[in-house]
Amino acid sequence: MAEVNITLNGRIYEIACDQGQEGRVVDLAAFIDQRLQQISRSGAAYNDAHLMVLTALVLADELFEVQEGGAAKAPRAAAPVAAPAAPERNPEEELALVKLLDQMAKRIDGIAQRVQSA
Repeated sequence: MAEVNITLNGRIYEIACDQGQEGRVVDLAAFIDQRLQQISRSGAAYNDAHLMVLTALVLADELFEVQEGGAAKAPRAAAPVAAPAAPERNPEEELALVKLLDQMAKRIDGIAQRVQSA
């Protein structure tokens, strides 16, 4: 198991990943950080945890649209950030993205628990 440091929203996180996947994790983190910055600039989030949740939702929405063939199944409210067309991903890339989003969700849950108990 390898470890890599990534930066999201100005914070550094140490992430474990499969050996040889370090570059991929760094690339995924850069993509996520770009979305974080776009959403942050839009003013849609009122704290860091909310920003992470909104970003995860935007990315999940893009992933679902790709999996559904690019067509949304039901009308939705406008996304807080206009998302460019998602590139085609292979199953290995999708799995890496899902793992990273899962790690982010766990961190968000931890932050939310600390905020609630404060």
